[in-house]
Order: sequence, then structure tokens, then C-alpha cells
Amino acid sequence: MKIISLVSSYRTNGNTSRIAELIENYLLSIAKTKRIDLEIERVQIGHCNINTCRGCRVCFDKGEELCPLKDDLLSIRDKIREADGILAASPVYVEDVNGIMKNWLDRMAFNCHRPAYAGKVAYIVTTSGAGASNHTINTIKNAFTTWGISIAGQKKFRTGGLMDFIEMQAKYGSDCKNIASTLFDTMKRNLVIKPSLYSLIAFKIQQLSWQKSSRSHDNIDYKYWQKNRWLEKDCNYYLPNNTNVLKIKFARMIGSILAMFLI
Repeated sequence: MKIISLVSSYRTNGNTSRIAELIENYLLSIAKTKRIDLEIERVQIGHCNINTCRGCRVCFDKGEELCPLKDDLLSIRDKIREADGILAASPVYVEDVNGIMKNWLDRMAFNCHRPAYAGKVAYIVTTSGAGASNHTINTIKNAFTTWGISIAGQKKFRTGGLMDFIEMQAKYGSDCKNIASTLFDTMKRNLVIKPSLYSLIAFKIQQLSWQKSSRSHDNIDYKYWQKNRWLEKDCNYYLPNNTNVLKIKFARMIGSILAMFLI
């Protein structure tokens, strides 16, 4: 198995990086105990060359490979494609993700049109000096869900200005161990075959959007959905799943109602 650890703090020895390191260490320990090969690759997003989005829509209209910004973005995209799980960690800046994380999410927006990560699972963590913002979690969660990623869990950490690693381990070691266990087990059992109600509703809204699209069927997004057979009436999610029939019907009904106001 492989996990990509996405840390948006520029500081390699700051609170966010230290929390991520604790979780990574527990993940490796669990894998060793269970005699399962596990590779974890850390990507410190702030140290990557990711330019600010220009809003040119080339990635939407022609594909992300033709983006005029030739930087590290597609390399990170490919790393996620090769991974089974994602650990996403961001500090809280002004009650939201920091600019590094937001810029990366903006540049990855083509996945909102062409979800490429169905079958991936993610755990989201944030750190803050005092109050911990739900809005920060939701910014990442909403993007990931739209991209087809299943959310294994989420956790907010209050760490002050800078918490010593030993102190952090003493205070949050148990939480980090539980996070590692949840992410590991979710990947191992592939719980994405039982998507959440939120994920099913999000899929239905997207599905209706492309089914009703007045744009040419030659559009790259339409072709992507058509190729994956996601436009078919009996398709209820990106992947075959064992979700309860009543849950699916309820999600499709809610999705259809919300789509009336969103599409």
C-alpha cells in the first residue's frame, strides 16, 4: 500500500508537520506489526513549485496537461493517482486553510469536472494556535469529495504557537495513533464501496449537471463521464458499491432537488 502525505505548512518542523510525522510513524508501525508493505511519501506543498492559477480555463476546456503553467502540479497529481490513501494536513490561517493549500486546491480544480480519484481514501487534519475551525476542514473535505475521494475521518488539533515534539506526542499521541489506525483500516477494507450520504448526493448533482449539459458532447468533461459510464441512469456512484437501496434513493432524491438550485 502507498500513502501520500500532503502537508501545506511551509515549515518543515512546525506544528502541522509534527502532527503529520506522528501519524506517519504510527502508520508505519501498524504496517510493520501486520507485516504489510507500506510506503509513505511526504509532499511539503509549500516547497513545491506551484504557481497561482490564472483562471484561463485551459485545464477545464482542453485538459490539465495543456496548462500554460509548467510547474510541479502534474507531478503531485500523479503521485496521488499512484497512492491508495492520502493524509492531508493544513494549518488554520484566518479560519481557513493557508494560502499554500488553497492555491493547490485551486490548481487541482479540473478534478471537480473530471473526478480522477474514485477509490482513494483520505484523512484530514488541521492545526491551529487557539480555536480550531470547522471551515478549514470543510474546505479540504468539499474539494476531495468532489474529486471522488472518500473521507476516512477528520481531526482538529490545538497546538499553540509552536508545540515541542515530545509534548505533542504526550498530548496527542493517542489521537494520532487512532487516526493512523482508521486510515490504515479504511484503505485495507476499501470502505469506499460504501460511500457516505454526502458523497452519493455530490455524485448525483454532478451526474445531473453533465446529463443536462447544453454544451457539445465533444466537450472533454462530457467525454470523460461518458467513458466511465457515469452518465447512465442506473449509475449511482463512481464505483460499484454495496450501499443500502433506501440510502441510494434518498441521496438521489436530495441530489435532484439541490441540483435544481445549483445547475
